[in-house]
Amino acid sequence: MLYRIIVTMIVSLHVIYASAQGGWKLIANKDQIKIYSQAVPESKIKAIKVDCVVDASLSQMVALLLDVEAGTQWVYKTKSCTLVKKVTPSDLYYHSEISLPWPLDNRDFVAHLRTTQDPVTKVVTVDGPVVSGMVPLKQNVVRVSNSKGRWVLTPLPGKVRIEYTLHTDPGGYIPAWAVNAFAAEGPMETFKSMKQQLKLPKYRNASLTFIAN
Repeated sequence: MLYRIIVTMIVSLHVIYASAQGGWKLIANKDQIKIYSQAVPESKIKAIKVDCVVDASLSQMVALLLDVEAGTQWVYKTKSCTLVKKVTPSDLYYHSEISLPWPLDNRDFVAHLRTTQDPVTKVVTVDGPVVSGMVPLKQNVVRVSNSKGRWVLTPLPGKVRIEYTLHTDPGGYIPAWAVNAFAAEGPMETFKSMKQQLKLPKYRNASLTFIAN
C-alpha cells in the first residue's frame, strides 16, 4: 500500500515534462492507456509519459484540465486542489496537496497552468511547471520544488489524442527505486477516472472562446 500511493506525486500535478524525444520504455498497456518511463540524466527519478485517445473535443479536455478544483474527483490520491490566481481563462495558478500514508509526510505544490493552441494544427499544449511562493508552507507537508510537465492534445476526428509527460522530484524521503517501480499505477488510475469525468455534462457541453475545435 505504501509504495502504491507514492506514485501519487507523479500524477497529481495536472503538469508534464518530456526530457528527451527517444528512449521511452513501455511499462503498462491497459484499457487503451499506454504508460512509458524514461531515465533522466542526473536524476534518480524517471520521467513518465502517458499516451491515450479519448472520445472528447479539445474544449472538453481543456475545460477538464482547467477546472482544477475538481481534481480531487479524478486525480489519484489528491487531498485538496484550490485555485490560487486566475490571470486569464487560459492562464492560472493552483495549489494541491497529495495524501501519503503514515509515516510519510504529505506533499504539496503550486503549479502554473498555461494553455496555448497552434493556429494551424489546432494542437493544444498545457504547460504546468511548479512555482515557488504564493502559498505558505504547511507544517508536516513537504513542498515539491522541482517538477515540470506538459499535456499535448492533438485533435482527431471526434476524438483527442493525449500525450501526458512528467518529470518530478517529490522531495523529502521517498526511495527513488520505489517511485520508479510503481510509476504505472497512479497514472493508470488517474486516466481511467479522467475518462469517466469527461462524460459529465459540464465538460461534455464545454465551449471555450480561446480553443478552436
